Formats: sequence, structure tokens, C-alpha cells
Amino acid sequence: MPIPSKLLADFNENGIYHVFNRTNNRERLFLSDNNRFFFLHQYKNHLSQLLDTYSWNLQPNHFHFLVKAKTSNEIKKYLECKGLSNLTLTENRFLHDEISQSELTEKGFKRFFQSYAQSFNNMHNRNGNLFYKPFKRIEVVGDSYFDQAMIYIHANAIKHRLVKDINQYKWSSWHSILSDSTTSLLRNEILDWFGGKVRFIKIHLEMTKYYYETDVAIED
Repeated sequence: MPIPSKLLADFNENGIYHVFNRTNNRERLFLSDNNRFFFLHQYKNHLSQLLDTYSWNLQPNHFHFLVKAKTSNEIKKYLECKGLSNLTLTENRFLHDEISQSELTEKGFKRFFQSYAQSFNNMHNRNGNLFYKPFKRIEVVGDSYFDQAMIYIHANAIKHRLVKDINQYKWSSWHSILSDSTTSLLRNEILDWFGGKVRFIKIHLEMTKYYYETDVAIED
């Protein structure tokens, strides 16, 4: 069955996207905390120059990210500083306007998936593709959809009955947003959007049940 076009959105500068994917045959994506740390490290390594991140959640067989695409100029400045001799073929082609920002970002995700899968397979004596193809990304348009995506991602462990309280789940950006520790997340932008930490928590707790008991447009 063809994948609906809304699940394969192009990455355009300043666009906001809910990115998610699962494993083939719903296998385990993580077998240890080391796997999860490495997954987040590789995400940052391959995509932080292309995307800013609002939120994330790692589930046993899938993941969610809420991201904002950087501008084309930001990306090109980064690549120019990186030096031509250090660029991949794809990066070089983007710098010379031979491919789009969306193509560059899709390639970044593919490199991310490949690097994680290779390590995971080596560590756990596994062969073959780990991730379902293609990965899904929905453009988040409108204020209410942004709220919905943020809350849906943070409360995803409740949906899958791993915990009953959003605070109980370790592997999401919820704790980083509420902490005062250094983070690469767009924490200030998020908290300003929700009206501060207190309202951020209040709205999440009030709306979690609604979003998971209503027919919403976000899919796993």
C-alpha cells in the first residue's frame, strides 16, 4: 500500500516536522541504555547541522522527534566552515545548489540510520535492515498542531502503557526541558511558547488524556 504523501513531507527551511520511524517487523530498537545513548549521539552527529530539535522520545521499537529545519544559509555557512575537503559528495552538491535542502536532510537521516544499525548489528550479532523504509515525517502547520505534536511525543510512553505518569519515563526530552542543565534543545523557545514551566507541565498533564483518547492526525 502506498504511503500517504503527508507522511513524506519535504524538509524546507524553517519548517517544523514530526519525524518518526519504527523497526522492521517491530523488532527491538534498543537492547540497552548504551544503545539509546549511542542513538542520540548519532542523531546529533548526523543531523544537528541541519535541524534544531524541540523534543524527542525513544520507545522500545520506534522513536519520535519534533524538529525545525535550519535555513539554507545556516547550513551553507556550516559546510563552508567545515572545509571542502571534509565534505561528503551530498554536502558538496548542496553547497553548489545541485540538490535541495530536503534531499540533503533525507540523506542525513539515512546516514544516521545506517550508522546506528551497523553498530547495533555488530553489537548484537544481527544482520539485515533494522529500520522500516521510508522513514516518516509530517509537516507541523498551525499552533494547535504544534501543541499536539509536542504533547503526543512526550506522553508516548503512556500511550504504549509503559508508564502511567509522564514523569516516570526516562527516555524523552521532557526531563531536559524542565531541568536547568545545558541542552541543545530549543528549550527557551518551547517554554516561552507554553508560557513558562508551570504552564508547560499543566498543559501536558491536562491534554495527554485528550490526545490519546481522540482520533488524532499523528501516527506511529
